Amino acid sequence: MDFFQEQREQSLIKARIVSKYFSAWANVILATQKKYLHYAQKMAYIDLFAGPGRYDDQSKSTPLLVLETILSSSDLTNRMVTLFNDKDTKNIESLKTAISQLDGIKRLKYPPSFFNEEVGDEIAKMFNGMRIVPTFFFVDPWGYKGLSLNLVSSIIKDWGCDCVFFFNYNRVNMGVNNDAIKHHMASLFGEEHLNVVRRDCENKSPEEREIIVVQALCDALRNNGSQYVLPFRFKNDEGTRTSHHLIFLSKGFRGYDIMKEIMYKESSDNIGGVASFEYNPRDAHFKQGSLFDMLSRPLDDLQGMLLQQYKGHTLDFNRLYEEHSVDKPYIRKNYKEVLKAMLEDEKIAAINSKTGKPPRKGTFSDDMRITFGG
Repeated sequence: MDFFQEQREQSLIKARIVSKYFSAWANVILATQKKYLHYAQKMAYIDLFAGPGRYDDQSKSTPLLVLETILSSSDLTNRMVTLFNDKDTKNIESLKTAISQLDGIKRLKYPPSFFNEEVGDEIAKMFNGMRIVPTFFFVDPWGYKGLSLNLVSSIIKDWGCDCVFFFNYNRVNMGVNNDAIKHHMASLFGEEHLNVVRRDCENKSPEEREIIVVQALCDALRNNGSQYVLPFRFKNDEGTRTSHHLIFLSKGFRGYDIMKEIMYKESSDNIGGVASFEYNPRDAHFKQGSLFDMLSRPLDDLQGMLLQQYKGHTLDFNRLYEEHSVDKPYIRKNYKEVLKAMLEDEKIAAINSKTGKPPRKGTFSDDMRITFGG
């Protein structure tokens, strides 16, 4: 297997998304634990398919990036429990060596734990039967074996537990209609969803098929305890087809919002201020947009949606953003840009809910209370 021979751009982006979110997540949990001392004063990072730590070209994979983040904070070194699992003994031995060479690794109050377990139903049962401290899980299987709805629901059930997992779309797409591995597909989608996927994918184009498969997975995840689901797509080296997705899961909007901002910045394409939420090597290397891209105005679509949904309503900006932005490709600054334009065009009125004053020209804060025309 040449998976770890060199860190391709896709792997670099993946590791960067995970490590950036881990850092933001840890700061949120830390602030909460300090504010409410009755909360557990530990937190954890668990990587169930950890790999060898370094690629053959010596670039760092996700476990090392996460540990470097922990070591950069005295608060985290005193609270963070880390657990790394890989069924391949050579990977774990290599990872142990790579971790032991990190500067300051002995400052950790809780030394890293290493396991050689095959991820499956038993691990899901174990997590399901215990109350977990706030934990960020990274689940990065090479294929689909070990990844299941039971596993995902067991690891995000408790407060402060979020998860990012690697969804190998290319292999799953080939396996959806394969009866020989139907039990693996059923554990991933659920029996009922799988039957619907199989039916709906018949005679569909590759693009339509991908939408069906990913939507079915997201629906199944929501039905199994994850209120917020956010996929990020990766194209193959030629940029011609999807290879995999990173899928983020959380029960809290704040985590969803943070990850959305991170994925927005890591997207390889951005049309009219709206990100693609995908990494395509072709976009990354050739930034010149098409005529369609230059003429496209996706924020006009957002304005139309807001006018239609909130006609005659008055509500705070944060409430509008939280209830409207889920499952849409828009981030906070997109909403503010649109609302500023609507204010200038007198399609809305807005005052600061704390001061009672209208916003200064060209600004739009989180404290705005918005009234849409009737």
